[in-house]
Amino acid sequence: MSAVATMLSKSDRLASSSARAVLMLLRARAILVLVLLLILFAAMVPSFLSANNLSILSKHVAISAILAIGMTFVVLSGGIDLSVGSAAGLSGMVAGYVLTRGGVSHSTVVAVMIAFAVCLAIGALNGWLVAKAGVAPFIATLGTLYIARGAALLLSNGKTFPNLGGSVAHGLTAFPAIGQSFLLGLPMPVWIMLVLFGLAAIVAAKTPLGRHVYAVGGNERAARLAGINVPRVKLITYLFSAFCASVVGIIIASQLEAAHPATGESFELNAIAAVVLGGTSLMGGRGSVAGSLIGALVIGVLADGLVMLGVSEFWQIVIKGVVIVLAVAVDQLQSRLQAKFLPYLLRSTTEAGR
Repeated sequence: MSAVATMLSKSDRLASSSARAVLMLLRARAILVLVLLLILFAAMVPSFLSANNLSILSKHVAISAILAIGMTFVVLSGGIDLSVGSAAGLSGMVAGYVLTRGGVSHSTVVAVMIAFAVCLAIGALNGWLVAKAGVAPFIATLGTLYIARGAALLLSNGKTFPNLGGSVAHGLTAFPAIGQSFLLGLPMPVWIMLVLFGLAAIVAAKTPLGRHVYAVGGNERAARLAGINVPRVKLITYLFSAFCASVVGIIIASQLEAAHPATGESFELNAIAAVVLGGTSLMGGRGSVAGSLIGALVIGVLADGLVMLGVSEFWQIVIKGVVIVLAVAVDQLQSRLQAKFLPYLLRSTTEAGR
């Protein structure tokens, strides 16, 4: 009898160690893909790892990463935000309108604050529709996507706000510095991304709000029974996502020194792809901000590498779609494997504690 028990115990331990190894590989998939892409593109394009190209790459990654940071909280809570690209475009257009037609001297700060306020209103609308009105997140944010894009077009009748570099006389020369300046050798957008990442990571891992976001995404009904204010948590996630989108819109407008109403088209796809690649479950309740940052790096490296290889823009879109589908498929595989091997993992943990 003891021999049979010993054999079962060895079998459980083997299954447990195998499950841990497989799950560890799946959780580290974004890092593995990133390393593989870096090696591949560095071998195929000698200038890929040059200082100039890495500087350009870091700016592109910062854009996707900032959007992904905000999107992470929405997805962790069990939602989705399709409006971030349009919100980014609206943010740049609002800033452009204030800078060129607002008639406010020294108005760089005013323009940025008004752009933030407008995008936060979009986020508040998303939060109210989802948390209070009971509209499905996909439908609610699809509607605000069109609202924000339409508002951006209406601000200029579909035209661009050019020459946002301003003039010394009007004190508007600070606006281009937001997206074009460097600090300690790093582009300013990268510093903005790092600050947002640090704050978001602390909130997610160390604060009650972060625990509430995970709880709402993991089991909304249980979160309500535990006394968590679910509508408030959802509202905060959509507000933060809209704020991140607004930051992106400001950065792009300052880099180009112009605001165009089409800015941000399909940006929401990059953000969602980065979040899913980073291991955040689209079902909510599982994931991390750090994973989304790595996912954004994967998206940025892939996009820039394909451009340097001369791959057609049309094929780039196809490849990006394939990456998103594969990322979701792997996420579903990870969920199924975790459910399958959970008894073995719990049993091995119990035995280790004895």
